[in-house]
Amino acid sequence: MSEKAVTVAELMEMVGTEIGVSEWFTISQDRIDAFADATLDHQFIHVDPSRAAAESPFGVTIAHGFLTLSLLPHLGSGTKLLPAGTKVEINYGTDKVRFLAPVPVNSRIRARVALSDVTERRPGQYLIKRMVTVEIEGSDRPALVAETLTLAIT
Repeated sequence: MSEKAVTVAELMEMVGTEIGVSEWFTISQDRIDAFADATLDHQFIHVDPSRAAAESPFGVTIAHGFLTLSLLPHLGSGTKLLPAGTKVEINYGTDKVRFLAPVPVNSRIRARVALSDVTERRPGQYLIKRMVTVEIEGSDRPALVAETLTLAIT
């Protein structure tokens, strides 16, 4: 599913339903290392494959939880539903984030997105809440769940 514009009434009717699933996305060591450099978080479980194999409970390096979280805009981009006539959408934050399982290097992840709520904050401004579950291919446990908020301005 790609980004789609619908009427506000149609959007409100979809509250409580799944609105899309992203494509799979591979978490490479290069991406983990770049995130470590950007955030100055060089903990060995993320950036030292040999030490992670020997000393961590995971046996391999794992992605930073915040790396996985930071990929939500990308993962969710193809699952967006917005009110028709939206001029701009603004990341309004998250209400809740839980990191449930580590993402091992070279894993593939995807986002499963459900529409939780749509509220008109003022005329032409809609706060859209989505429940996003980031799945790890081959795992029964998701990497994370997050309630994301987007402000759509028409």
